[in-house]
Amino acid sequence: MANQPIFILPEGTERYSKRDALRMNITAAKVLAGIVRTTLGPKGMDKMLVNSLGDITVTNDGATIMREMDIAQPAARMLVETAKKQEDIVGDGTTSVVVIAGELLSKAEELLEDGISTSVVVKGFRNATEKAVELLQGIAVDANDKETLKKVAVTAMSGKGSDYAKEHLADLVVEAALRIKEDGKSDIENINIQRVSGDAVEDSFLAEGIVIDKAPVSKAMPKDIKDAKIAIMKYPIELKDINTDTKIDITSPEQFELFLNNEEQMIKDLVDKVIDSGANVLFCQKGIDDMAEHYLKKAGVMTFKRVKKSDMDRIAKATGAKLVTDIEDLSADKLGFAGHIYLNKIFDHELTFIEECDNPKASSIVLRGSTRYVTEQISRAIDDALGVVAATIEEGKVLIGGGACEIDLVKQLREYGETVSGREQLAILKYAEALEVIPRTLIENAGLDTINLIADLKASHEDSNLIGINVFTGELVDMQEAGVIEPLRVKIQALQSAGAASEMILRIDDMIAARDALTSTGQDESGNDDSGMPPMPGGMGGMPPMM
Repeated sequence: MANQPIFILPEGTERYSKRDALRMNITAAKVLAGIVRTTLGPKGMDKMLVNSLGDITVTNDGATIMREMDIAQPAARMLVETAKKQEDIVGDGTTSVVVIAGELLSKAEELLEDGISTSVVVKGFRNATEKAVELLQGIAVDANDKETLKKVAVTAMSGKGSDYAKEHLADLVVEAALRIKEDGKSDIENINIQRVSGDAVEDSFLAEGIVIDKAPVSKAMPKDIKDAKIAIMKYPIELKDINTDTKIDITSPEQFELFLNNEEQMIKDLVDKVIDSGANVLFCQKGIDDMAEHYLKKAGVMTFKRVKKSDMDRIAKATGAKLVTDIEDLSADKLGFAGHIYLNKIFDHELTFIEECDNPKASSIVLRGSTRYVTEQISRAIDDALGVVAATIEEGKVLIGGGACEIDLVKQLREYGETVSGREQLAILKYAEALEVIPRTLIENAGLDTINLIADLKASHEDSNLIGINVFTGELVDMQEAGVIEPLRVKIQALQSAGAASEMILRIDDMIAARDALTSTGQDESGNDDSGMPPMPGGMGGMPPMM
């Protein structure tokens, strides 16, 4: 019995411990960082992603790339979740998060190979992150004017397929964000982008109110209403479906006619409640019966059905209408107001415009483009620009871009590292070295001389911390004068997220994977790769394919 093996894990479970698990996870993070790294900056390249249905996405937006990829390796998936959180919180910086995290893990691997313990590396990285955030707040500059907001938007959109119209689009973004500004904040959820293929991007415009991608339920209904009194409902104007077990006994034609008349009267009663409230425009989130459409048309009520919840929220924000969940509660005091609601056909797209609202807290950008792929790509760029403009409005602070703030951080963190004793100093210095990855990547993606430009950039920061790289000319210039600026919040969130993600991966010293987890990544039950490719050495029968 003393020599009898004891099994505590199910058959087929694989376990990787210590350096094997850590090496697998670090390698996966570096591979993911390498995939998105080439998309960083104004000269970044695009990725073409094709899903299982054959739908094509062309983009260099880090969040979109990682969302569309079917990533199976657990550590890589953790980085993807970190990038998604970055997108949710500040709207931009997703590529930077993954690139910095990948570089931090690469530097950590060097330290571990030199015999530095994981706990020392984690502590050093954590202290360096806290110091970096403190330093960023110290070098940030105030941003409280419209022109600065425009520069932030232009920087965010650079290299994202919108360069030829970014000035015009930046004006739209800033105007939309300022229009809905309330209590020092701008909730960009109240700004929607309506994409219309056809015509040039320069023909995009900011609507006076909000725009929804809907037409009235009947072509015979009014298409243009002045002084609109608006009802918004989450209540169907139709009869409830009869239960399949319900039995109705009708023994004569008169009873059948009475049954139909009762149904019609019930529908008419519902419509009368809408008309009695004084509403002449109705937005309904649910369905509307054909008979109800007939009565609403006769009453001259402009009616929309199955309106998206997000559009309902924006209509409520813009017009002051209150969402009604029970038609019995519909009354005049629940109605919103708009001076003008009309249907307009742009190219082959019918859109409804809600304008002349008293105090609109919602807005719409109508985005034009030659093809669907163009409008999709530019829509993502505008989403990023809206996120950074909103963050700047709330924070009121910006940083100098073009790699300037990263090089300044490298310089100051090295000075800080020299004051720290023990092996933790090595981790802080490696952290500082890792931050060089951002300016280095900007230079590489522009096809410039990396070694000389990085050396010149470091030398120039002895005199000024505003000097960055103009990737279009290959020269070092004052980035503040060039208008290349980024929100403080985006950079701080990126450093904190990358630091937390790398720490989490470094602290994993044991990896236990069920058999199903392995077979779902492209391997068969024997551990062989279904794709026919030979397994990579090092973990889970080889590195699980990331896509």
